[in-house]
Amino acid sequence: MTKAIPIDLNAALAALTPLHNRTPQTTDAERKDAFARVAPYRDGGLFIAAFDGRSAWERHPVGDELVQVLEGETDLILLQDGQEVRHSLRAGQLIVVPQGTWHRFETAGVRLMTATPQPTEHLVGEQTPED
Repeated sequence: MTKAIPIDLNAALAALTPLHNRTPQTTDAERKDAFARVAPYRDGGLFIAAFDGRSAWERHPVGDELVQVLEGETDLILLQDGQEVRHSLRAGQLIVVPQGTWHRFETAGVRLMTATPQPTEHLVGEQTPED
């Protein structure tokens, strides 16, 4: 049985080095200090991130992902029925990304927390995935 341990999100966020000018080509090595897994959760983990720019497309084939904006604002773009659907989110808002839905972020600056199932599939580059 896993023990319940409180997580100080403010301290965890303060330990991140924000990633500036994120692009779909940003490597895992370039992102490593701007992202952290703060706890295991179900079939994945609770993650935090601090960045600006645009992410690559990603999806989670085994479950829904919860995204909560802690600071700043972001546009979360979901690919639904072949169309890009943009959701503008600000601090205090969250959204559930349905299982298997391709999505990406565009932001001038955000700190967020996710409950992310694993594995995650990424589409590196500028192309838009097919539904």
